[in-house]
Amino acid sequence: MARVLLVIAGGIAAYKVLDLVRRLRERGHETPAILTEAGARFVTPLSVGALSNAPVLTDLFDLDREREIGHIRLARTADLVLVAPASADILARMAAGRADELATAALLATGAPVLVAPAMNPFMWAHPATARNVARLEEDGVAFVGPEAGEMAERNEAGVGRLASSEAILAAIEALLAPARPLAGRHVIVTSGPTHEPIDPVRYIANRSSGRQGHAIAGALAAAGARVTLVTGPVTIAPPKGVDVRKVETAREMLAAVEAALPADAAVMAAAVADFRVEAAAQKMKKADGPPTLTLTENPDILATVCRATNRPRLVVGFAAETQNVVAYARDKLVRKGCDWIVANDVSEGVFGTDQNAVHLVTARGVEAWPRLSKAEVAARLVERIAATLGSD
Repeated sequence: MARVLLVIAGGIAAYKVLDLVRRLRERGHETPAILTEAGARFVTPLSVGALSNAPVLTDLFDLDREREIGHIRLARTADLVLVAPASADILARMAAGRADELATAALLATGAPVLVAPAMNPFMWAHPATARNVARLEEDGVAFVGPEAGEMAERNEAGVGRLASSEAILAAIEALLAPARPLAGRHVIVTSGPTHEPIDPVRYIANRSSGRQGHAIAGALAAAGARVTLVTGPVTIAPPKGVDVRKVETAREMLAAVEAALPADAAVMAAAVADFRVEAAAQKMKKADGPPTLTLTENPDILATVCRATNRPRLVVGFAAETQNVVAYARDKLVRKGCDWIVANDVSEGVFGTDQNAVHLVTARGVEAWPRLSKAEVAARLVERIAATLGSD
């Protein structure tokens, strides 16, 4: 069976993890554990070790263990890492990439799936800082289970913040250890980020796209088993694991990369491509020469080109970022471009560069308004729809 590395952080819910350890052992899983300093105030290494029959580490600088770089070995040999209970503090440390104590160092060193089961006061869970940390971790590929609603340990406190039940955590573990791969054998092209159209060697035309949504979609597709070609403009975020990355600068380079990647089963055109370009000057334009005259030339329409290609993908998904009449413009774009779906969002609300998005999925059958979600959740919903559509072929 699997080797599940437990990271037990601080919180009154830590005692519930003892039952979880017992259940994991009953299913045949190995359960080595890391107990944080705060976690050790609620459960002891002896109690965890007695149930797990496996090492319980507490100190990054334990000379006996670290002589063999124990935290690296633990992280690398794990099939899955479970953080339970996950306090607001450890979520913040994980999101910041901290590695100044054993638990966070191991979490940075692992290549295994990471599952987090948060447990904290409802006000702490609802705090914007916690929401930002959760969104960042989801973007990094961390999975979450819970928290659940209910009574808190504090008197007269109730709300969302309770540790998920052992049954829910076990189900999430099993799902991650044997993930569904509904897109196995499928090839999907994803475009992401902006394009940069040079004006001179130091200036360019661009937009505010961060690439976060497109990259999240590429990662979700790869997790669903697809072979993903990610064609990305200039971004500052790392590409998701398991995708074939093609880096480009301009719209014409992006079109060439997309055409070279065809054929594909689906294409998700999430990039914010510059509509126009100029004839770039060979040298930097000088202010002393006065305001330059820029003659704009229309860039190739990548979405329309893919839709009209002889080797057109079975499913083509476009994106529409609008500041007004979002659904009406998306419907028009759906028809004009000839694509199957449009994912439309109102960028007047400042979603560029953030971890949140609220979109409408526009198809020939109608319009679905999705609630405001993290970009990772938007990606997961979209990939679920893509898998269902391609699976019906």
